[in-house]
Amino acid sequence: MSRLAVVLFNLGGPDSLKAVRPFLFNLFRDPAIIQLPAIARLPLAWLISTTRSKPAQANYALMGGRSPLLPETQAQAQALEAELKARGHDARVFIAMRYWKPFADETAKQVAAFGPDEIVLLPLYPQYSTTTSGSSLKDWARAYKGPGRTRTVCCYPTTSGLAEAHAAEIRKVWEAAGSPTNIRLLFSAHGLPQRIVDDGDPYQAQIEATAASIAYHLPELADRRVCYQSRVGRLEWLGPSTDDCIREAAAEGKGVLISPIAFVSEHVETLVELDHEYAELAKSLGMPVYLRARTPGIEAPFISDLAAAVVEALPRTGVAPHGPWMCMLGLGKCACHEEKVA
Repeated sequence: MSRLAVVLFNLGGPDSLKAVRPFLFNLFRDPAIIQLPAIARLPLAWLISTTRSKPAQANYALMGGRSPLLPETQAQAQALEAELKARGHDARVFIAMRYWKPFADETAKQVAAFGPDEIVLLPLYPQYSTTTSGSSLKDWARAYKGPGRTRTVCCYPTTSGLAEAHAAEIRKVWEAAGSPTNIRLLFSAHGLPQRIVDDGDPYQAQIEATAASIAYHLPELADRRVCYQSRVGRLEWLGPSTDDCIREAAAEGKGVLISPIAFVSEHVETLVELDHEYAELAKSLGMPVYLRARTPGIEAPFISDLAAAVVEALPRTGVAPHGPWMCMLGLGKCACHEEKVA
């Protein structure tokens, strides 16, 4: 039986308050995040990480002084490994974080020592962006020189398991609140500068496709919008913003139920931005109800989806999406298109 290595990619998060500033520096020095030459990007990354470290530390203090992203990703890796073994594969699942430990270099050594025959690269970003999956995959290509035939799952925005897991979490929190009718469902995704999308990044199109696939399972929540959170800086970002949508709903006398559809595990954008900052905004506006659905985590439909993505990737080569989604030609920055061009 061939030895299978699966590498899960995610953002990473500081494991202590002291790690916040270097984590931010790693984030902002990435050329996929700040698209400037290194001579300008590195000093800017130092400035941003220095000025933003104290407010960021305050956010992580609300979560016990560290990000929960690695433990949540480890739980997903364990669940996926168990599912793959149940399907008859000699599999081991590894984790490579982009901006904090475990970094790609460390994980690459572990994978090489495992000696895989087959490798599947699987970002934990269902929707592809050059700033997330693209950056992680390039970093892995730099770091890994070991054995194994590699193929990549670039995205999976409309798979049934992902949609079912999100829909189940939405329905759970809605029913627990008494199934309120005067409520708007907000599909909230992390934002991107508009110019990145205009340059062919498929993220926005895939976010909208994910929202549509989830909405199919929730006919009882017909009032819904896609919106974008975590906007920073002076650039034009994708809109509408989540906070503007909260204000709009409040002005109409409606409550909101927010589902973070770009995230598959809990971290600072969900546990602080949604659960504290936006909840306080809703309260200040006199909103009748404010609800937030959890991320898919280790829910069975989602883990089954990830396993299917791995298994279905094995017979092929190169880079391809999992599920029915295919990027249109205008979305040329998706890894599957870039590979064909190369």
